[in-house]
Amino acid sequence: MISVYAYKGCDTCRKALKWLAAEGIEHEVKAIRETPPTVAELKRALAASGGELRPLFNVSGGDYRELGLKDKLGGMTPEEAISLLNGNGNLVKRPFVSGDGVTLVGFKEDEWRKALSP
Repeated sequence: MISVYAYKGCDTCRKALKWLAAEGIEHEVKAIRETPPTVAELKRALAASGGELRPLFNVSGGDYRELGLKDKLGGMTPEEAISLLNGNGNLVKRPFVSGDGVTLVGFKEDEWRKALSP
């Protein structure tokens, strides 16, 4: 079963969860703010993004702006970035899906259909 890290106040998360339900895809929802993805899950997402850090971050979020990450991200090591994401779920781009050999960041219906549909 996949885990979907989501925030209930996020329109994109609600859309993604609605899509999963309509497709009959079994999943468990985890509150991303209270339970950020694990270091191992974030490392898999980093590998899936070709080693690019920016796609893992919620770049439109307040925490991202307050921490000045736009200017700092380029100088961070992957380990530093993953530690930061693991310690603050607000920084993680959502929804974040992990499990059954799948890692997805953000909701793009075509990508989700390809990765999750039988």
